[in-house]
Amino acid sequence: MMSMNVEDIRKRVRGGFRPFTIHLSDGRTYDVSHPEFILIAKRSVAVVDKDGFIDSLDPIHIVSLKDISVRK
Repeated sequence: MMSMNVEDIRKRVRGGFRPFTIHLSDGRTYDVSHPEFILIAKRSVAVVDKDGFIDSLDPIHIVSLKDISVRK
């Protein structure tokens, strides 16, 4: 299982943002619907969950980012 590079995640947020889901190695997922709901540091990623709480994630456990389909 391969983890995501923090810089790749940062590029995803900065380069023409599209909502996405973070998938972790333990099966948990976190939706990021707006760039203000994620903070990317050198050794951790903080995500605001649907209830407004902040979850701190270790990038080594982030295995993929997948687009969220946006309904019109």
